[in-house]
Amino acid sequence: MISGANGLLLIDKPAGLTSFEVIRRVRRALKVRKVGHLGTLDPFATGLLPLALGEATKLAQFLMEEPKTYLATVKLGVETDTQDLTGRVIGKSDYLPSGEEIRQTASGFVGEIEQVPPMYSAVHHQGERLYKLARRGQEVEVAPRKVVIYRLEVQELALPHVTITVECSKGTYVRTLARDLGRALKCGAHLAGLTRLAVGSFQLEEALPLERIEATENSAKIRQCLIPLAHCLPRFKAVEMDRVQARCLALGQTLPWPGNGLAEGEKVRVVADGGLVAVATLRREGTRPVLAPLRVFRRLP
Repeated sequence: MISGANGLLLIDKPAGLTSFEVIRRVRRALKVRKVGHLGTLDPFATGLLPLALGEATKLAQFLMEEPKTYLATVKLGVETDTQDLTGRVIGKSDYLPSGEEIRQTASGFVGEIEQVPPMYSAVHHQGERLYKLARRGQEVEVAPRKVVIYRLEVQELALPHVTITVECSKGTYVRTLARDLGRALKCGAHLAGLTRLAVGSFQLEEALPLERIEATENSAKIRQCLIPLAHCLPRFKAVEMDRVQARCLALGQTLPWPGNGLAEGEKVRVVADGGLVAVATLRREGTRPVLAPLRVFRRLP
């Protein structure tokens, strides 16, 4: 058992497994109870699956906000009911657009767009998951959601397949993006392959294959691969403080703070003695600025 396993473990997920199956296998291999993921990958998808172990599960609410980058293969000319390769074909077209038309149309999806979540998704509708309704053959009207496509680049054209790189916000369905691209091109499309390349600043190249974790007899070696709590939120500024100040925040108290270049509402990592004490935000109490804890952490050795 890994004693005090707290941090992020970056997994290179193989095809054919659900994200929850990966979690189950990691729990069993490392004998760790508290494990969560930072964004589901469908069973056919591969790539970066960051797992939060122990106290790092408290960081999930912040890490889930990180942008994600994917390498996606879109097959033009065929639309499916699940919007990916696992679904039933519901439409076909012999028309294939030119490469220039594909690139121009794809560029139009960059920025804030609206997506209607697919029926085969975990989105709730009146207290029930959409995929459960879909399996019963029920269709319901789903409200569109705003998402952001920060970058969409066509990497390769091997028609009917188009390979794209997508950097997007939380809540984006890449298979819906593939479906919508096909409809915009008037030929239909579905997602034929997906690899997650990055979550925030964490890269697939840093991830460990699942089989390596399961094959490692000395699980303590895997502990060396954990990203420590203090380094799990690299986009947040680090605020160093002494033990007395840290103790106040760890007890849930606010702490008078001069600002020191922080913007009101900005989230920061509070660090003392090299360890993460809290995630806090700068706000005002009356006329004075204070650091207010959002999540606090037990002191780790």
